[in-house]
Amino acid sequence: MRTAYSVETVRAAERELMARLPEGALMQRAAAGLAAACADVLGRVYGSRVVLLVGSGDNGGDALYAGVRLARRGAGVSAVLLAPERAHGGGLAALRRAGGRVVGADGGGAEAVVGRADLVVDGIVGIGGTGGLRPDAVPLADAVERSRAVVVAVDLPSGVDADTGEVRGRALRADLTVTFGTHKPGLLVDPAREYAGSVRLVDIGLELPASAELEALQHADVARMLPVPAAESDKYRRGVVGIAAGSARYPGAAVLAVAGALRGGAGAVRYVGPAGQAVIARFPETLVSDGGPKHAGRVQSWVVGPGAGDDAATVAEVLAAEVPVLIDADGLRLAEASAVRARRAPTVMTPHAGEAAALLGVEREEVEGGRLAAVRELAGRYGATVLLKGSTTLIASAGGAAVRVNPTGTSWLATAGSGDVLSGLAGSLLAAGLPAVDAASAAAYLHGLAGRFAADGAPAGAHDVAEEIAGAWRSVVRA
Repeated sequence: MRTAYSVETVRAAERELMARLPEGALMQRAAAGLAAACADVLGRVYGSRVVLLVGSGDNGGDALYAGVRLARRGAGVSAVLLAPERAHGGGLAALRRAGGRVVGADGGGAEAVVGRADLVVDGIVGIGGTGGLRPDAVPLADAVERSRAVVVAVDLPSGVDADTGEVRGRALRADLTVTFGTHKPGLLVDPAREYAGSVRLVDIGLELPASAELEALQHADVARMLPVPAAESDKYRRGVVGIAAGSARYPGAAVLAVAGALRGGAGAVRYVGPAGQAVIARFPETLVSDGGPKHAGRVQSWVVGPGAGDDAATVAEVLAAEVPVLIDADGLRLAEASAVRARRAPTVMTPHAGEAAALLGVEREEVEGGRLAAVRELAGRYGATVLLKGSTTLIASAGGAAVRVNPTGTSWLATAGSGDVLSGLAGSLLAAGLPAVDAASAAAYLHGLAGRFAADGAPAGAHDVAEEIAGAWRSVVRA
């Protein structure tokens, strides 16, 4: 499992470590890892042209000392100082001794040097920076974008928020971000994640607490969560998921939710709603009921809302059930907040950014620009586990534990009905007995993998994603 920690936590760990190390040793560790990553990107260091964009403080010092190591290997290294009076003195002196040169940030000299660079090291702003780039750095950012240089960011791209992943203003895009000690939340959450490029973690010896700000599951983590039937299992012991979805206008939503549920590990799927004929025609193994949720028979979880239209009565009936419930799509609009908060059994809500914005009473852009804040606010407000879908899918629980960020997926998943498949899959995992946050996290992980397999570089429909869930499951458990 990859973890990410807040700036405050990282700073505290750095202070504790520096108190035990010789002065400057921690910076040298970071610079060594940064220089190694730069050398890997360059391939051939000797004769290459490297430009360091150097801000004030330790971030700039890391860049300068990495430049020293590259200069000693024969690279032509130029440092552009954005705050000359506050540049790291030791790093600057060492670079000059190694044959590096200093270029003023004012005028066209710095931009010309950037234009000829093979590699640019972004050491402008460290993890303590807030807001976008300062005005004096914008011309350099423009020059970097015009150049053909590979951009390597020191710890995180300048202009992004380390703790939230927000980008409030201009930021510098990196091809590679070399981060030290641990991932920072902004490296895993859009929109900042988009600016980070590939991320390389350099271990510098930080001792971090067990509780992180963010968690990103890996194959092994998900494999441990997935249900495996025992020898004595039957369909009821494996769990039964109820699907209350679809309408005369949107029967396909019911079919897709059932498709996801059938591949999610539960022993049986019960369907209630007006799309029974469409469901049976596609999935004859489904147990279809003509009555409402109360008359459907025994279930261990419910999924309600996909394609439900304005059927508020069914949503209310499901919310009254004393089993885990997943609310999606129209159900999010129809569910009474007080009824959700009053539930004693676990509740999972799966909004996309637009639905989350409506629930929070804000504009969609506010949710997309501050995804971490939005998912935490929703989880706290509703007392539920919230899976916020999007370019970065986040899962937050009401108790304030680490937010999980899903590392799988593809932009091809932005297709009608994909969310219905995810809802059915997560509901099935709930029925199989997984805790709410694990069911949501594992479902998002498998769904993302299935989307990759289905698309394989080309458009894919939601039904294609459902068909690939079994392959995604196998890839996880066999890794």
